[in-house]
Amino acid sequence: MRKLRVYTGPLNNDANSCTLNNSPSVDSVKVTLGDILPILADAVASDRTWLTDFESDEITISTDLFDVLQAYSHFRRPGA
Repeated sequence: MRKLRVYTGPLNNDANSCTLNNSPSVDSVKVTLGDILPILADAVASDRTWLTDFESDEITISTDLFDVLQAYSHFRRPGA
């Protein structure tokens, strides 16, 4: 059986680019929130079904971000 691969464009060797290692042993990648937030926000707004495939995946965030998210969740107005 052949494995499917996602084509993401030509390889970019810039220092500012993030590339995935094609090694099968790699199961995580470090990225900044700024890199993935616009993509995730668009996927949520577009109601992409593939998001449900990753609902139970654990992520690691800084304690500062966790505190801010907890405070935001607690103090945001319902229905706003």
